[in-house]
Amino acid sequence: MGPVLDAYAALLPRPVKARPTSGFFQLTPDIPVTLSGSGTTHAMVGSFLAELLRPYDNAIPVNTTGSTEVVITDSEGDPGTYTLRVTPERLEIRAGDSEGVAGALTTVRQLLPDSIWRRAAAPPAEGWRAPCGVVEDRPAYGWRGAMLDVVRHFFPKRTVLRYVDLLAAHRFNRLHLHLTDDQGWRVQSLRHPELHTTGSWRPSTRLGPDGPDDGTPYGGYYTLDDLAEIASYARLRGITVVPEINVPGHTSALRAAAPGLGRPGEPQAVLDTVWAGGTSIAPTAATEDYLHDVLEEIIEATGAPYVHLGGDECSMDWWSEDPEVAAAMAAAGCTEPQQMHGHFLRSLGRFLAERGVRMIVWDEGHLTGGVLDDSIVMAWRGEEASARAAATHDLVRSPLFPTYFNFDQSDLEEERRSEGGPITLEDVAAFTPAPDSWSPEQRDRVIGGQFQIWTEWVPSERHLDYLAFPRACALAEVLWSGAVDDMAEFRARLGRHLRRLDAMGVDYRPLDGPLPWQSGGTGVWRRSSPGRIKETRAWLESISGRP
Repeated sequence: MGPVLDAYAALLPRPVKARPTSGFFQLTPDIPVTLSGSGTTHAMVGSFLAELLRPYDNAIPVNTTGSTEVVITDSEGDPGTYTLRVTPERLEIRAGDSEGVAGALTTVRQLLPDSIWRRAAAPPAEGWRAPCGVVEDRPAYGWRGAMLDVVRHFFPKRTVLRYVDLLAAHRFNRLHLHLTDDQGWRVQSLRHPELHTTGSWRPSTRLGPDGPDDGTPYGGYYTLDDLAEIASYARLRGITVVPEINVPGHTSALRAAAPGLGRPGEPQAVLDTVWAGGTSIAPTAATEDYLHDVLEEIIEATGAPYVHLGGDECSMDWWSEDPEVAAAMAAAGCTEPQQMHGHFLRSLGRFLAERGVRMIVWDEGHLTGGVLDDSIVMAWRGEEASARAAATHDLVRSPLFPTYFNFDQSDLEEERRSEGGPITLEDVAAFTPAPDSWSPEQRDRVIGGQFQIWTEWVPSERHLDYLAFPRACALAEVLWSGAVDDMAEFRARLGRHLRRLDAMGVDYRPLDGPLPWQSGGTGVWRRSSPGRIKETRAWLESISGRP
């Protein structure tokens, strides 16, 4: 049995300062509330209190004047900064923005009994009791994200909304949705409906490069209203949705829907294998116009301040041979396909910038010059790629090791089949977003980090839970607190925190290994071979200089 922690010592991620004092504050349904700040903050607080106090079935009075017991006011500070003071008479939150309010409310929730994390919990007649104390807090990094691939395997809206709740519970503030790839197009288009009617489904699925064909149609997509709902729901929890439309590579689904955008004479179809990738689209003015329509629809639906344009793993060999693309290259002053790759991404980035949206690319896009001055780079291919990007641009750290949570979590034989690994909880906890070996300028350009879950081997919500948690708890600590300074102390808090995940119904991986129904067994999900993470990391560094 682990150490007994007081409520302030059990917070996760760890605040900058947290000090308990004597006494308790009673949160009751008739408590007066004073709010200042934005309408988003008001809605956020109202939603939070309504959820906590729903079982009382009473309205929550909100005061604008007079004496109060719950006070939430604006303050100076960087995004995400907040102060929480709990006394027997008053619960006070001061935050610089709605993200800070969301973080403070999450902290309040962690101070309450674990049952508060259930969808419905019967509170005591006298109300919820929060221990008194003071928390002064701010995030080490402004970008604390999670990427979810909804293409290889599709997750319905209800799963994405639940995932938002899980991220908010750990003070993540970005949800990067990978919406398009070779295996499907996952968002509706009213201007080009062929994208969701044709590109959103495949006739069958093969697991792995050589897996058997299951012969079962598979697909799904989010309507623009769904996407708007997800973005709004996330904002009320301090999270910004970052949509990704991956171009000019990984575009089999796009080309299946709009064959004229692909290589002439090449068969166009949504890929049935969840592995591998197809060839690219033609980087022409016609393609840009088509994508402008799609990007505009997504921006209007989500209000997203960032859009990810992909730019990774693009096959460009045929561009110079195609007369139409060759003419476009000549008009752009490009003599090599790599130059055209950069030109194409920059052109789309300028379209976004005109609408107040900041573009993001994977590190291949940075290597080919497919960036504007204010673009953000996500470097996945190792330390060299990350350091190179940080020399010139804002960087979100997303290296395969240790932020690809679709990899195994241990070398145990019973781990379920995955892409590779292992990437352990300890590996994630040891992650340093801004390495000491980098120059001060490079370190200053690290705006944060995120974990990725590519879903080649992730067919269900339960397995998504298993891969994300508790590793996401460790990355939340790194990105909020700056580092996991003491692994033993972190494990003690994590053990306490897992009770909250139990209350939320999260199918996380236990710290000592998978449960029987989480393992691979002896069938198709049996682990095929031991992990080779050292070889994978060496391979990544070997390709980090290639476009």
